[in-house]
Amino acid sequence: MKRRFACTLVFTLLASFVIPLLVLSAEAQDETVGSGYINVFNWGEYIADGSDGSINVNEEFTRRTGIKVNYSNFATNEDMYAKLKSGGVAYDVIIPSDYMIARLIEEGLLQKLDFSNIPNYSYILDEYKNIYFDPNNEYSVPYAVGMVGLIYNTKMVDETPDSWSILWDEKYANKILMFNNPRDAFAIAQFLLGMSVNTTNPEDWDRAAEKLKEQKPLVQSYVMDEIYNKMESGEAALAPYYAGDFLSMQQNNPDLALVYPKEGTNIFVDSMCIPVTAQNKKAAEMYINFLLEPEIALANAEYICYASPHKAVVENPEYSLAGNEVIYPPEEAKANTEYFHNLPKETLEYMTQKWNELKIGGSNNISIYIGLVVVVVVVVAAFVIRTIRKKRQNAYIDGPAGDK
Repeated sequence: MKRRFACTLVFTLLASFVIPLLVLSAEAQDETVGSGYINVFNWGEYIADGSDGSINVNEEFTRRTGIKVNYSNFATNEDMYAKLKSGGVAYDVIIPSDYMIARLIEEGLLQKLDFSNIPNYSYILDEYKNIYFDPNNEYSVPYAVGMVGLIYNTKMVDETPDSWSILWDEKYANKILMFNNPRDAFAIAQFLLGMSVNTTNPEDWDRAAEKLKEQKPLVQSYVMDEIYNKMESGEAALAPYYAGDFLSMQQNNPDLALVYPKEGTNIFVDSMCIPVTAQNKKAAEMYINFLLEPEIALANAEYICYASPHKAVVENPEYSLAGNEVIYPPEEAKANTEYFHNLPKETLEYMTQKWNELKIGGSNNISIYIGLVVVVVVVVAAFVIRTIRKKRQNAYIDGPAGDK
């Protein structure tokens, strides 16, 4: 989901001069957290990793503390939720989005943070505190902020779009990409239809599903990370996606541009949390506090190219993305935004049902049916061949009837 963006000379300066000066306090380390490891679960390419002259944040944390970071990625909030619920791995730190945090809190899957171990929380801007999904600031620490925009190729799209409706324009048939997750995909249709993305009315979801069904014949592909190759190569012309990731695509294809459609769009906050199954809570809190160190937070903000909720970052004169209207859009663009909220179980199930119907039905899935038919034919053929061979073997063993 999240991707990196090429960075400026700031990284080199940080790595060469500033970073060696940072030292975690000795009081924060003891035998419990001074060795061993923590398991961190985050979006793909959503942390500075040392490429392009940036800091390798996880390696730097290990260097200072002796704690190894076992780092793995997820593609969607729903994938993260399923993995967390399965209990296969006990994650110490996860970085989900707002509505999913609300769901995890409601289901008792997150534990409260001890903010005495996270003094750098004081750097978080007030506008990102007391948000609806964690109103008392007990379970989460903001990591990055973003919005969904409409990406288009200026060489392939005749006009400068200002509406989500262009994703339904037959002129661009087979050049349109769409989100491959239900919450984001339904939201595009819901904004276009003038309804809340948090509606619980089944009729609203029916209308949005019909709108997506109308669009389906025009869609080249439903994508997540696949969007980068398709948009950068010019294989597709239009796609809704996360604005921070757009900057990475634009670097590789300067013909790409982004707008925030007039109907409105989703705004989101991704935050650091500790699951109830965490094996090393104190080390996890040390890691969260480390990510809030001003220099580390700046390196991450430069690398991932999402808006930062960190006061020291946005006020830093060396912050190269300050004033970037894709990342920090004007107030009029932000005024028409809506957060995703955690939906009731019945609504989530209904949304999933409608999404499955959309993805399974229709001509775009003819290859699936052909594949199933081929599998059935192969299985039947194998059964017939095996039966014939068995009869021949029995005939050979028994011999002619007259010999018995």
